[in-house]
Amino acid sequence: MNSFNRRTAIQIAIVSILLAAVASPAAWFVAHQNAERSTVSLAVEESRRLLQLHHFDTDALSGLDANKQARKAANALAGGLFDIAEIYDGDGQKLAIAMTDAGRLIEAQLPPHARPAKASAFFESLKLNDKRWVLRVFVPLKAGVDSDSAPIAGYFEGVRVISDWQYEQMFGSALTAALMVGFASLMCGAVIYPVVVRLNAENERKTYEILTSHISMMEALGRAIAKRDSDTGAHNLRVAWTATRIGECLGLQGKPMQSLIIGSFLHDVGKVGIPDAILRKPASLNAEESEIMHSHVAQGEDIVSDIDWLNEARDVVAAHHEKWDGSGYPRKLAGETIPLAARIFAVADVFDALCSRRPYKEPMSFEDAMGILEAETGSHFDPRVMAAFRPIARDVFNCVSKANEKDVRRLLEERIRTHFTSDFQPQQRG
Repeated sequence: MNSFNRRTAIQIAIVSILLAAVASPAAWFVAHQNAERSTVSLAVEESRRLLQLHHFDTDALSGLDANKQARKAANALAGGLFDIAEIYDGDGQKLAIAMTDAGRLIEAQLPPHARPAKASAFFESLKLNDKRWVLRVFVPLKAGVDSDSAPIAGYFEGVRVISDWQYEQMFGSALTAALMVGFASLMCGAVIYPVVVRLNAENERKTYEILTSHISMMEALGRAIAKRDSDTGAHNLRVAWTATRIGECLGLQGKPMQSLIIGSFLHDVGKVGIPDAILRKPASLNAEESEIMHSHVAQGEDIVSDIDWLNEARDVVAAHHEKWDGSGYPRKLAGETIPLAARIFAVADVFDALCSRRPYKEPMSFEDAMGILEAETGSHFDPRVMAAFRPIARDVFNCVSKANEKDVRRLLEERIRTHFTSDFQPQQRG
C-alpha cells in the first residue's frame, strides 16, 4: 500500500468513525424517542378504550357529579397501563386521583406541573431521584364526541412506571438501531475506499504517462544538443544521475530535486543558438567567439522560460557556469547567491567531464579527477557540495566508468521515478 492509499484509508476510516460516532447516538435518540411515543400512543388509546368501556361521560365533569365521575374514571385507569391516574375538569382543576402501590412510591418524586391547557395529547419522560424512569401523559377529554372540533371537557393525567424489562427492551431496540447506523457508516467508508483508490490509480496512470512523455522529450532535447556538441548524449544522463546522487546527500526532494534533474538534462539547451563554426571549432576561441559562446546561457534561459514545465530547469541553465568565488559567467554570482542546483551541477559536470573519454582526450583516473576538484574547492566549487560528494565519489566513479549509455539511463530512470512520482509505482492493467 503506497502512502496515498494509506492516507486515504486512514482519512476515510476517521470520517467513517466520526460519522458513526455522530449518527449512532442520533439514531439511538430518535429510536428511543419513537419507542417512548409508541408507548404513549398505546397508553392514550388504551385509556380512551377503558373510559368508553366504563361508559364514562365527559359531560359529567362539569356537573354536580363531577367528582364522582372523575373518581370512577381514575379508578378505571389506575392499575392497568397507569400507576397514577388523575382527572381534571375543563379549567384544569384536579377532580380525582387514583394510584397503585407503585404509584404511591413515586408520587412524591414527580415534579409539579402547570394546569393542563393543551388541546392535544402530550407526554413527559422523567428520570426520578431513585433512578426510576416514568412517562407522564396528558390527554384532553373531548365533550360528547371524540373529534378535533369538540370542546375540551377535562383532562386525564396518567403516570406509568417503566419496568426494568420494558426499559431494557426499549434500550435494546434503540441500541440496535444505533449499531446498524454505525455499521452502515463504516460499511459506506469501506465501499468508498476502493472507488477512491481506483480513481486515483487512473489519475496516477495518466500523470505517469504525461511524465514519461515529458522526460522523453527532455532527453531528446538534451541528446539533440549533445549531438551538435559532438557528444553522444550519455554525458547528460551521467551528469543528471551524479547530480541527483549529490542532491540526495544534501537532502533535496520534491520540486528542488526535480529542478536539478531537468536542469542537468537541459543545461546547454542554449547551444542550439550557437553557430556550428564556433560550437565545433577545434581550436581555441577568440574573444569575440568566446562572447558568442557565452551567450548560450542567456539563450538557454529564454528557451526554458517560455515553457512552463521546462522553467524548473532555469536555475541550472542560468548559473551552471558561475563559480563559488564569483569569477564565473554570465552574472559573476558568488557563494550562496548561486542557486544550490547550479552549485551541485557544477561539481557533477566537471567530474564527469574529467572522468569521461572524449574524442580529444582520454579519461582521467579517479584520483586525478578528485585532485582537480579538491584544488578548486572554495574557488570554483561550493565546499558544502564537495563535502556531500566526497563520500560517494568513488561509488559514482565506479558506476559511470563501467556503465554504457543503456545502464546509465536505467540508473537515472530509477531516480526519476523516485523523485517525480514519490512512492507511486504505476499499476499494470490486468
